[in-house]
Amino acid sequence: MSTKRTKAMKMSALYAPTLKEDPAEAELASHRLLLRAGMIRKQAAGLYSYLPLAWRSLKKIEDIVRDEMDAAGAQELLMPMVVDGALWHESGRWNAYGPELMRMKDRHDREFVLGPTHEETITDLVKNELRSYKQLPVNLYQIQDKFRDEMRPRFGLMRGREFIMKDGYSFSATQESLQEIYDDMKDAYARICKRCGLKALPVVADSGQIGGDTSVEFMALADAGEASLVYCDDCGFAADDEAASTKVAVTEGPGDGTLEKVHTPGMGTIEAVADFFGFPQNGTRKSLALIAEDGTKVVAIVPGDHELNECKAEKIFGEYHMMSEEELVEAGLFKGFIGPVNLPQGIRLVVDESLRESRSWACGANEVDYHFIGACPDRDFTVDEWADLITVREGDPCPHCGRPLKGARGIEVSQVFQLGTKYSEAMGATFADENGEEKPFIMGCYGVGVSRTLAAVVEQHNDEHGIIWPVSIAPYEVSIVPLDPKLDECAAACDAISSALCDAGIEVVVDDRDERSGVKFADNDLMGFPYQIVIGKRGLKNGTVELKDRATGDRVDVAIDEVASRVAQMVNEAR
Repeated sequence: MSTKRTKAMKMSALYAPTLKEDPAEAELASHRLLLRAGMIRKQAAGLYSYLPLAWRSLKKIEDIVRDEMDAAGAQELLMPMVVDGALWHESGRWNAYGPELMRMKDRHDREFVLGPTHEETITDLVKNELRSYKQLPVNLYQIQDKFRDEMRPRFGLMRGREFIMKDGYSFSATQESLQEIYDDMKDAYARICKRCGLKALPVVADSGQIGGDTSVEFMALADAGEASLVYCDDCGFAADDEAASTKVAVTEGPGDGTLEKVHTPGMGTIEAVADFFGFPQNGTRKSLALIAEDGTKVVAIVPGDHELNECKAEKIFGEYHMMSEEELVEAGLFKGFIGPVNLPQGIRLVVDESLRESRSWACGANEVDYHFIGACPDRDFTVDEWADLITVREGDPCPHCGRPLKGARGIEVSQVFQLGTKYSEAMGATFADENGEEKPFIMGCYGVGVSRTLAAVVEQHNDEHGIIWPVSIAPYEVSIVPLDPKLDECAAACDAISSALCDAGIEVVVDDRDERSGVKFADNDLMGFPYQIVIGKRGLKNGTVELKDRATGDRVDVAIDEVASRVAQMVNEAR
């Protein structure tokens, strides 16, 4: 139980300018409620000020993060937010990162970036200090503002340009050492989510611009989530749709397996072809024409009821693009009627792994208004490469246990990466091993979106009246609502309860405003304080106050001289 003495905040002095109406620009619950509750204000697109209530909650999230990081042996530091551009050139990310990287020059025309993440900075820092395997492993982290120049910053704190992030980096001499730290960070991140009141799933993820080939992100389940994911209730598998892989069930196409060209006038879509043959869409084959980064012309084929996964495709083809009308004509292909049989020369054929065992395909005939049925790999055409190409969706089999996957949307709140030697090799960051040989550091990277976590909590914890803060990160744990603060008896009870709670280390806000009771109740619900103590004339006559649990809506009358100890116990148990 906390022994920290706190001081009650009076609502009349609290800087929390509430709004009675929903802001027009706010599409998500978190954006709408944080604005309405007087917790954030927009300065420019993707740039927000955190007002006192939000800042108190953010500091609590940071404290939870620090607590878990320190317990796991990580050490906190702080690096510059402005980073020397030469380091980004050295790593190769200056051009690879894209337009989200804020680039600038100083008065001497030297290039800098406004840090979106700090792999380069930390690698440059340690490479001159960690020289021997005896100094490893080391796990360092910071909590800092980051900046990414999002093209369309929307949804409040969910996708801002400036945001608060905990970013951590580990340096190991062996893969085994990295794996140990990585597992520790995963466990710590799961605890952070739980302590913040988030229902989150660890999902297999794509590493994106960070790099590396092993990554898990923690997704807070929410309908408003930008990411889609699939998961299995039976075995616990979960992955975002950029990284999920499985072998989907496909149907053999119509016909007896004999190659036959069929006239299909105007039927240039999967839906039309499936209807024409009276067959399910996964009995057809979807052919997509693209140009790979190296200029190679490619036809990629997936089951008719699935989509090409852009992230997976980019890993295979680089920065590809779908063929334009002009490029299709140049390649000798016809939109809606592309297929693997009789492909023009010079076109590479890449097919999804799910189709490897299928021997009778319904597909385009590379001739306007014609399709083939009974097309068979190896007999009628040659596949240049089998690859994982599709976006896994709800209902597909779990790759671990085969049970149907469920689909959900999620908010990415944290992620762990195994970077390997991507940065250490590029930047010459090495150490001497036990044999005196210079070896590149084996690195890990671990990020928590602090401000995004705040928004994710609100997305999961709200109702029609406002925010419902978990006790652990509530800006204030208890609000006291005297309905007649000018009445001596009411003021005395309020002071006694407030003082007792503060003495017990409980964070209290007192709604001392000269407002109607309805206004007070509405604002306290909107701001989401976990416990509300209502002091009214009727209760005072009986020596009681009303205690309301914001999360459940339950109300109970409690004796004035007992309420402080009772609430303090409830708060401490819920922290």
